[in-house]
Amino acid sequence: MFLGRFEHTLDDKGRLTIPAKYRNTLATGVVITRGLDGCLYVIPSSGWEEIAGKIRSLSLLKKGARSFVRLFFAEATDCIPDKQGRVLIPGYLREYANLQDEVIVAGLYSRLELWNPEDYKQENARLQKDAEALAEQLSELGVL
Repeated sequence: MFLGRFEHTLDDKGRLTIPAKYRNTLATGVVITRGLDGCLYVIPSSGWEEIAGKIRSLSLLKKGARSFVRLFFAEATDCIPDKQGRVLIPGYLREYANLQDEVIVAGLYSRLELWNPEDYKQENARLQKDAEALAEQLSELGVL
């Protein structure tokens, strides 16, 4: 399970060092793809297979499903962290998420999200502002 927020930097080759507490979990490989809200998703390879199975079951007769498949798979890259626990973030993904030097790595249960620090700050401020409405929606689902 991924929890917490970490501040990391990209090196000059566009590599990110995975937080130490997650290196063993991700040592066998990850998939990095465009996330929603302007971040990147880092998903363990085993978790990716589960997600891919669900996405493959979508009807390709529906335009939204085709678009989502295209977005999620065509923009993805798979890699195995090196001995220092680093993964290469391709330029097109760094550009999408506006990742420069500093990166926020946020743990969200089954995945990590990579954020530009300013974008993360703005998203977090929006979430704080909408916290009561979010809690009310979750109560209707029986989550809280």
